[in-house]
Amino acid sequence: MNNILVTRSSMPSFEEYCDEIKDIWDSHWLTNMGNKHKELQKSLEDYLGISHVALYTNGHLALENAIAALNLPKGGEVITTPFTFASTTHAIVRNGLVPVFCDIKEDDYTIDTQKLEKLITDNTVAIVPVHVYGNMCDVEEINRIAKKYGLKVIYDAAHAFAVKYKGVSSACFGDASMFSFHATKVFNTIEGGCVCFKNDAWVQLLNDMKNFGIHGPESVDFVGGNAKMNEFQAAMGICNLKHLSTEIEKRKKVVERYRSRLEGVEGIKLSAIQENVESNYAYFPVVFDGYKYTRNEVFEKLAEVGIGARKYFYPLTNSFECYRNYPTAGTDKTPVAQHMALRVLTLPLYADLALEDVDRICDVILG
Repeated sequence: MNNILVTRSSMPSFEEYCDEIKDIWDSHWLTNMGNKHKELQKSLEDYLGISHVALYTNGHLALENAIAALNLPKGGEVITTPFTFASTTHAIVRNGLVPVFCDIKEDDYTIDTQKLEKLITDNTVAIVPVHVYGNMCDVEEINRIAKKYGLKVIYDAAHAFAVKYKGVSSACFGDASMFSFHATKVFNTIEGGCVCFKNDAWVQLLNDMKNFGIHGPESVDFVGGNAKMNEFQAAMGICNLKHLSTEIEKRKKVVERYRSRLEGVEGIKLSAIQENVESNYAYFPVVFDGYKYTRNEVFEKLAEVGIGARKYFYPLTNSFECYRNYPTAGTDKTPVAQHMALRVLTLPLYADLALEDVDRICDVILG
């Protein structure tokens, strides 16, 4: 039997991609916001229903720049979640800000808004919530809290591309939303990412940040870095966007098969299906809590037969060695997140995963 990876990148046909990049050989324009970059940017603005999209070479730099664009006071506190990838917390800290970790909800693993407001102090300057596994945060309550206290909101929407709440794209909430276009995501540009926003003033600002602040051949007006998406990345995005709805439908069938096999099994907890949310079926997390096997035992059983799974997210970012000296760190402050982190396993999920392979995975878990 073939090994099953935890994920597999969606890609267009070889011929389609070659056809898309053919004119790059004619122009020799490989990077620096060429035609492919401009086409993808416009296509994403239309697809996501957002005024502005700034493309990046990866999602992390997109998030760092989005936070930097807020011009928050150094040392200010930013409320976020530890149940996330390292990038989220690092982007906050690398901007000279202090992460304050809020616990998560048990049903969908997003930031617990009932606990969020209690963490606000005079030093709080922003909120960086994370849409998790394709589950949307409580955007309405976060918006209410942010307005009440005059706080900025940047969503880490790395998992939520193509997700909608009440018919509105996840790109449209907060001051900005960041998407990751990493190879493992529902929509990928090989590597890549973007910031989605409505503030017209940010168009030039984010361009300055990601392109050295260069305004012309002899004019540099801003101390910026380099985070531009290249033309080959953009070309992959142009191709993949055309097939996205089909890919999501395939992922949906995989998720439905998992649910049909695992739902209702004692000791196995599946993520809640959110009301008014159109999912992208990005991940399939399973929490083993009181099951006959522990999470780690299931992980090992799958690995023994060549099936990859991921302890995602484990460990929590507030337990990382690099944050142990932070006064706001420590998993004792986020007991729900810690409980989930010790028990969650994301199972293989990608568009081309055969349903018989889903059954094979479930057979191992249930055996």
